[in-house]
Amino acid sequence: MTVKLDRLDLVALILVVVGGINWGLVGLFGFDLVAVIFGELTLISRMIYTLVALSAIYTAVRSPHMAHMDQRHGAHPA
Repeated sequence: MTVKLDRLDLVALILVVVGGINWGLVGLFGFDLVAVIFGELTLISRMIYTLVALSAIYTAVRSPHMAHMDQRHGAHPA
């Protein structure tokens, strides 16, 4: 059975994944995709970094609730 996340949960999860991919690129190849697209430490790139960080915090705080939703809907953790 699938669990329906609310919009904020979904947006936060997407931003966390994007941030994780970007940090993976930085760690593996020294390539910062956000900086390449939006400029190094421009206002927009700093806003993106901030949104990713806030999304990570939000996701960390909300994970127990999301796990509880899984248990309510009969999903089993791997």
